[in-house]
Amino acid sequence: MPRRPLHIAVTVLSVLALIVTGFAWWGIDSLRNNLAIAAGLELGGDSDGAIDILIVGTDSRTDAHGNPLSQAELDLLRAGEEVASNTDTIVLIRIPVDGSSATAISIPRDSYVKVPGIGMSKINAAYGATKETRRLELVENGATADEAEEKATKAGREALITSVADLTGVTVDRYAEVGMLGFILLTDAVGGVDVCLENPVDEPLSGAHFPAGTQTLTGADALSFVRQRHGLPRGDHDRIVRQQVFMASLVDKVLSGKTLRNPRKLDNLTTAVERSVVLDDDWDIIEFATQLQDLAGGDVRFETIPVADLNDMTDYGESVVRVKPREVQEHVAALVGREIEDPEDSKTSEPSDIDPSAVTVDVSNAGDVSGLARGVADALDSIGYKRGEVGNHTGDWVNETTVFTRSSDDAAAEAVAAALGGLRTDTDSTLPKGSVHVVLTSDYRGPSSAESINDRSDESGDDGLESVFSSGTGPTPVQPGPPIDAGSAGPRCVN
Repeated sequence: MPRRPLHIAVTVLSVLALIVTGFAWWGIDSLRNNLAIAAGLELGGDSDGAIDILIVGTDSRTDAHGNPLSQAELDLLRAGEEVASNTDTIVLIRIPVDGSSATAISIPRDSYVKVPGIGMSKINAAYGATKETRRLELVENGATADEAEEKATKAGREALITSVADLTGVTVDRYAEVGMLGFILLTDAVGGVDVCLENPVDEPLSGAHFPAGTQTLTGADALSFVRQRHGLPRGDHDRIVRQQVFMASLVDKVLSGKTLRNPRKLDNLTTAVERSVVLDDDWDIIEFATQLQDLAGGDVRFETIPVADLNDMTDYGESVVRVKPREVQEHVAALVGREIEDPEDSKTSEPSDIDPSAVTVDVSNAGDVSGLARGVADALDSIGYKRGEVGNHTGDWVNETTVFTRSSDDAAAEAVAAALGGLRTDTDSTLPKGSVHVVLTSDYRGPSSAESINDRSDESGDDGLESVFSSGTGPTPVQPGPPIDAGSAGPRCVN
């Protein structure tokens, strides 16, 4: 049976234990020379008195330096043959410049957010979808495979960085990335991690077969512990809790004298990081590690953003986690002790701020559903948009329904994309100002008449995006639970 690589969802958290504790800080100079680097990313500069780090786990079949994993390594990870670039773990970490504490905030991978150049999407696809789109464009324009891969990877990383910043209201200052192999290497490097289960587990899909109580997990067993989501009351959300208690236990172990004073374990950690971690090129890892050398386990805590609906679904049938950006930003601001910008002072135009009557929308049909362009134009007419040209598509081939706009930061295009179910957006410099162009293909599942778009609920007033969702049942909100910290007396017991 094909297996989704769910275990990568904690790989990046293992690296957090090393980063936030200043791993092997006395010997880090040689480590720096062998780390993989992500160059040229658009990042902040610690200007608000703290360091905000985005750490992501990627579904990669290579190590940090681009070398393919061996067949034995792939077999150990149960990775299969599928190649992808999704980021199934996304963690934002805030550390004061004095290194006195660390707050790690998990973002569910299925959070449905605005992604630059795409529109509404699961946040874990921001990296991969942007990367692949850019790669194809570069290859078509004559770039070599290596050139296209390098530039497309940078574009994917920047799309994810922007998406996280827009959702949380926090500017990302540093970036770290980990592939799948990192989890095994880092867990085994410290001699395994202690976990505790309230009840015995026998779940074949993840390979989780454990007794109740406290136990030390390594390698494949650790993967199974953090992969399991079936049989848990809240599925992926409870898996995040699993990951956080695992991470807290790992941080506590790395901080203990038994690890930091053991030359063999430090060598193993260094080897694991060199092969598994990519850091942005502006990161002074020596200075950073020195800042954190006095950090204690109790000063490291793990949190999760609030969720408006854990089991939502878009009108076109995609299962997503609905989040409200304003609610997320307020929660994150409270966690990290910063003021949130008043929405009236924001310079960013949200879809709900758009005057539809000032936007002309051309709609063209590149699919095989007769009358679709006219129906979509009627739907947009009914909510106030100005009708432009409507008919069959005669321009360049488009393989995915897209809202084209003159500028990538055009809020009008985002508003139209949201109204039609969360569509991809792209730029077309030939379009006049104040005009957008919707090109419909066979994948379109949004409203196709005035009645269908006006039947949608828009009660939340949260960025004007509530109407994108239609689960058919009441929402399942999940408010953040108590923080998990690394200074507890033993691992917290979980389901």
